Amino acid sequence: MDESPTCPICLRPIPLGAKASRHHLVPRLKGGMHKGTVLVHHICHQAIHARFTEAELARRLAEPEAIRAAPEMAEFLAWIANKPADFHAPTRLKGGRRGRFRR
Repeated sequence: MDESPTCPICLRPIPLGAKASRHHLVPRLKGGMHKGTVLVHHICHQAIHARFTEAELARRLAEPEAIRAAPEMAEFLAWIANKPADFHAPTRLKGGRRGRFRR
């Protein structure tokens, strides 16, 4: 039996058919085109980009562990922890910040 990959952000499994996307460890706009990606739940990917700028991600959050440890992610991680592995909902951005998400 195949085991589902684990999201390195929320540490929940990513089951077949769940919305998932690849997160560039260093943003493409900051030179990370060939520096690796990780498979994450789409909702986790949206949460990352709703909370951090490309510069912040490149400078101090280029590893999943650093993203998980960031205080800005604490509330999201606590909220998502008990949701089903295939759970998805739109990400609400605070303070009028607009996200850019590619499908």
